Amino acid sequence: MVANASPAFASPTQARKADHLRICLEEDVRFRETTNGLERYRFTHCCLPELDFDDIDLTTSFLGKSLGAPLLISSMTGGTDRAKTINYRLAEVAQHYRLAMGVGSQRVAVENPEVTDTFAVRSVAPDILLFANIGAVQLNYDYGLEECRRAIESIEADALILHLNPLQECVQSRGDTNFRGIIDKINDLCYKLPVPVIAKEVGNGISAKMAKRLMEAGVSAIDVAGAGGTSWAKVEAKRAQDVKQRRLGTLFADWGIPTAECIVGVRSIDSEIPLIASGGLRNGLDAAKALALGANLAGLATPFLKAASESTDTLHELVDLLQSELATVLFCTGNGSIAALQGSDALAKTDF
Repeated sequence: MVANASPAFASPTQARKADHLRICLEEDVRFRETTNGLERYRFTHCCLPELDFDDIDLTTSFLGKSLGAPLLISSMTGGTDRAKTINYRLAEVAQHYRLAMGVGSQRVAVENPEVTDTFAVRSVAPDILLFANIGAVQLNYDYGLEECRRAIESIEADALILHLNPLQECVQSRGDTNFRGIIDKINDLCYKLPVPVIAKEVGNGISAKMAKRLMEAGVSAIDVAGAGGTSWAKVEAKRAQDVKQRRLGTLFADWGIPTAECIVGVRSIDSEIPLIASGGLRNGLDAAKALALGANLAGLATPFLKAASESTDTLHELVDLLQSELATVLFCTGNGSIAALQGSDALAKTDF
């Protein structure tokens, strides 16, 4: 149970963040029928790897920074005391294993600078690849270069995620739904900000067509955040304040492009753009499939969130397990490194 989920003194944005955290931890908000699509792929087993398991190399790099494994602790939370505890636990573990990490939407900190410390994890993670996070739609609601710079500088981030969430905003009570002209504003930011910009969906996927537009606008990386994991339409339905919003959230709970389809689609138009696969990844096998399909990083949210809500020790156990699962895939496909896996033909689509 999350204590003080919606304190009476909280701003509307803080209360919403607290609700999101509580709902994601305590209720079933997974897609009902849509999967991430990774179950349609299977690795070809190698019965004679000609490798020493102890020599398996999980290291990689992303946006010029070395990582201990191709894992991203995906953007989740911030803005409340409970969120601060979770973010600091996540950051401590990211520092220990040299993983990448994104923070939740910092709109709440832009509006209420006194909660910036719930996102600012550099004191416990001075070396990690860290992503700031602002909703792209806010660029049509009085946000601009200054607010984005503030989000980056306040946490000493290495890059800025601009998250794209049109469905969530449609379902959310009093959501921000004016997305007109956003691509031009993203283009402007990409050329004025001092750090790379990452375009990220929130669980409904980025198609090849939209990835092309985003790349043309100047984004440095894409996080497809496909369908199959947490349904934010379903989350918003759980906290809806009227019948219409509740019905919208329920009806569109399975809307989106499966993660695997997004990865394949983006790679069909560009083989070089730094690519993050997230959306329904639950273990190291899912991560390995995403990497073999063409992703550079595999992002997980719910597994990290649930572990962090328990303890730092539980987080360490999770990362140890994820790394062991990834290493087992490499070993049993005859690949000694992440780069070797990505260049192999070990993954095939099944007929079922």
